[in-house]
Amino acid sequence: MKTYIIISTVFICMFLPQLCSAQDAIRTPQALDTIYANDTKNVALFFPEPIRQGITGSAHFVFTYNREKEHYFGLLQATPGKDSNLLVINRDGSVFSYIVSYKEKLSKLNYFIPISSSIGNEKPIPRDFIPATSKEINNENKAYYHQELSSHLLERKPRRGKTKKRRQNIVLGVEAIVYNQNEFYFVIKIDNKSTLDYDINFLKLSIATKQKGKRKSVQRLYKEPIFTKHLPSKIIKGESVRLVYVLPKFSLSSNRRAILELNEKDGERHVEMRISHRLINNPH
Repeated sequence: MKTYIIISTVFICMFLPQLCSAQDAIRTPQALDTIYANDTKNVALFFPEPIRQGITGSAHFVFTYNREKEHYFGLLQATPGKDSNLLVINRDGSVFSYIVSYKEKLSKLNYFIPISSSIGNEKPIPRDFIPATSKEINNENKAYYHQELSSHLLERKPRRGKTKKRRQNIVLGVEAIVYNQNEFYFVIKIDNKSTLDYDINFLKLSIATKQKGKRKSVQRLYKEPIFTKHLPSKIIKGESVRLVYVLPKFSLSSNRRAILELNEKDGERHVEMRISHRLINNPH
């Protein structure tokens, strides 16, 4: 009986090498990558399919994602403590597993995870299934990522210490500046504390540079947004709006600053807020 089993195994491996290779892969333990996080920054994980479930093995690691509507990304934060693990299951059943570790200084804040990083699938995968590469996913879903990340930022509670400017009972504020994939996400809040509706003519961000010399002047270079979310045309009296303004990456020297302008259509209420180069160069 033992001889028959050995001969049968050799026969199968001679004529079905792919099956034997697959079995060897299943038996071989797969080393898990480590993702580092801390309690001052959000580490974003983008998956090839929407997240259906995400679980951490310890309470001092928190992985947040939209549980009501399946989104492609989740955010990881951590407090000091022992290493743990993160298990994520996508809508298509793909399973991803990582070691998660606390690190005070982070060198990487965004992970675009390809389907090839999956450790397996909770259900059988059809033979004709051909996964897309992470590059293809990024190019095709860039607008979708803008939409999803902006939605998540608007759902978060605003941080303390936001920058704001008030003029004629119109309050313009920046709640957060988030850096992601060579882009800035400005989370902006506008409060209309006046007794009149406010019709928006434009909301612009420019870079102001002081010119040296006898006649001091300021030159402004306006930055075109890549994407905006919830930018209204009107703010009703007594109400407020929160929106996201996405701009390409830029940095500022000490003699330059960013200026956010809110201008009223058919009116004279104009709010102009200066944003320090320190806030631009050190986003969340």
